[in-house]
Amino acid sequence: MLVAAAVLWELLVRAEVAELQFLPAPSEILLAARSAVTEGELLGRVIHTVGVTLLGWSVASAVGFGLGLILGLSNTAYRFSMTSFEVTRAIPPITFVPAALLIFGFSLRMELVLVIFGGVWPVLVNTIGGVHAIPSELRDVGAMLRLGRLATVRKIVLPAALPSVVVGLRLALSLCLVLAIVAEIVGNPAGIGDGLIRARQALQPALMFVYVIVAGLLGVVLNAIFRTVVRALVPGGDTPDGRSW
Repeated sequence: MLVAAAVLWELLVRAEVAELQFLPAPSEILLAARSAVTEGELLGRVIHTVGVTLLGWSVASAVGFGLGLILGLSNTAYRFSMTSFEVTRAIPPITFVPAALLIFGFSLRMELVLVIFGGVWPVLVNTIGGVHAIPSELRDVGAMLRLGRLATVRKIVLPAALPSVVVGLRLALSLCLVLAIVAEIVGNPAGIGDGLIRARQALQPALMFVYVIVAGLLGVVLNAIFRTVVRALVPGGDTPDGRSW
């Protein structure tokens, strides 16, 4: 399917069916990709974007999971804090970019702050939902066995909430990649986003498409790696919708 679409794209561009001045043919994109790889520019930008994505996702996951567990287990904490969390969560991470630029400037810190801010919410919300969805029967089992608070969390709450938490982690990973690229486009002169903008400014549409395609492939690869790791750590697990990892 993709090969057929690429062939059709190539034929349409070469036949000049449509007057699209800066639409490169797939062959031109391949040449630009080979040049970017040979010069080492593409690899350096990919490493930067992946590094920021994984670092921001790790911090966001730890914060989101910790807060989600606390709010899910404590009804008092949930009642007194969820209004503030809901108001903050409603702010689109993209709109936080100007404020982050003013506070942190054009820097790696600005990019990380944006990635962490956006990545926290899927993990937080799914962790709370997973804990709240635990059947009361399971909690009664903990009481019958006279398990302590920590033992109940470790042996009953965490295993039961794990599918929902995994979904949140997976959503957060994709969102962190998107936000890292957006931050690079707007305010951090590094990574795939910066390469995309520089190619546009230099009127190099083929190179620009290279970065667009690489960004999409990175999303696919990171998601595949995440699923592979989860399957290895939790064999036979299922997501809340009944599908396997």
